Amino acid sequence: MINIAPIRRALVPVDSAAAAQLVAPNYDEFQGDREVWEFIQAKPESILAVTMAHCDVPTETEIGEDGSDATLDKARETLRNRIDSPLTKVVENVLWVYEIVDPRRPSVRQMGLGGAAKTADIRTDESPDGTVIRNEGIREEKARGRANLISKTKSYVGVVNNTVEDESGHLITALEEYADGRECDFQADDEVGNTHKVWLIADEPSINKFVELMKAEPFAYVADGNHRSAAAALLGHDDYLAMFFTTGRMGLAPYNRLVAEPKAAELDWLQTLAEYFDAQPRRDSEPFQPKQTHHIGLYDGKKWLELVPKDNAYDASNAAESIDSDIVQRHIFEDVLQIADARDKRLTFVGGNKDAAWLQSRVDSGDFHFAVTLPPVTMEQFVSVCQQNRFMPPKSTWFEPKIRSGLVVALLD
Repeated sequence: MINIAPIRRALVPVDSAAAAQLVAPNYDEFQGDREVWEFIQAKPESILAVTMAHCDVPTETEIGEDGSDATLDKARETLRNRIDSPLTKVVENVLWVYEIVDPRRPSVRQMGLGGAAKTADIRTDESPDGTVIRNEGIREEKARGRANLISKTKSYVGVVNNTVEDESGHLITALEEYADGRECDFQADDEVGNTHKVWLIADEPSINKFVELMKAEPFAYVADGNHRSAAAALLGHDDYLAMFFTTGRMGLAPYNRLVAEPKAAELDWLQTLAEYFDAQPRRDSEPFQPKQTHHIGLYDGKKWLELVPKDNAYDASNAAESIDSDIVQRHIFEDVLQIADARDKRLTFVGGNKDAAWLQSRVDSGDFHFAVTLPPVTMEQFVSVCQQNRFMPPKSTWFEPKIRSGLVVALLD
C-alpha cells in the first residue's frame, strides 16, 4: 500500500496573483546556469531563487558555485524572506489536489494528490519489498547536494512526482469530485501555457478519505525526483514532499541527445549503423521528431536519417533494453563512438521543452557534431520497466507537463 499524510506546516501563496510570482520550473529543467539566471531576472520572487540560489545574482558573471556554503546560506535567507513575504502564508495539516491543465490535451484532466510520503516505503536494496519503486539509480553526490539544501533551509521545496495505476478509478473520481466542489485556492500559468491549480484539503473527513484511497494502491512508480526522495532518506527523515498522479492521465515528451564528438563527422552513418538499424535518409529536409516507438532520428549536419532498430538490437523480453534511448546508447554511442558512460560530457540531454529544430540549429552552429531524436517513452513501457524491478535508461523519461515548484513548500522547523 501507499502511505500519505498531511503536510504539518506548508508555505503556500496567499492567492493566484502571488502564485504567479512564486511558481517556477524545477531546477533540472534548464540547459545550464545562464537559463536559470535569466528566469530569476524575469521573476525575482520565484522559488527558483531558493533552489538555485547561486544564480540569484545581479549579473551573469557573478553566478556562483551551486552547493557552496555561501550559496546554501543565501538559500536559507531567501526562503526566510519568502516566509515573511506578503505573498505567502503558512497553513497546517493539509493534503492538496493538484491539476495541470494542458491546452495541448484539452480532453485530459491530469490530477494528483499531494502530501507527505514515507521514506520507509521506497524500494531499495535494504528494503526490497518497498512499494514506491524508483526508475533510476541514485548518485550519492547528487542526493547529498539536495540533502544539504533541505538541511540548510529546513524545508522541502521540490516535489517528487509519482504515479499510481488506479485500476479501480476510485482515486481519479474522488480527485475530480473534490475539485469540482469549489474553486481552487490558487492557480498559476507556467511559461509554456499550462495552468496549475491547487485545492488545499484541510478537513479531517476528506483527508481520511484520500489517505484510505492511497492505501488501496499496491505500488507507486517514481516519475521524477528520485534524488529528492533519496535526500530525505539520507537525512534520516520519515517523509518527503510527494505528488501522486494517476498513470492514465500523465503525458510523456521526447528526451533527445546532442553529441560533441569530432570523429562522428567522418562517418558514413548508413554503413556504420547497418548491423543494428534499418537506416534511410528522410525524404524531406524538415527537422524530424519521431513519435512512434522504435523510430529514431539522427541529424549529421547535412541531412536527417530515420533509424529503425533491427530485431538483434535489443531483447524484447527486457523492458529496459527495449527503450529506444538504451538501444541508441549501446549501439551508437558505445559501439561506434566508445562513449560507454551516459554521463560522458560529450553527451548533452535535451528535454521535451526544446524541439528538433532547436537541436538542428545547435548542430548547424558547430557547437555539436550530431543530434539524435527519440520518440517519447510510453506509460506502458515505463510501468513495465518498474514492474520488472529494473531501472529506466538514463535520461529517457521527460514527463510533460511538469510539476511546478513553489506552490506548496513543506516547512520542517
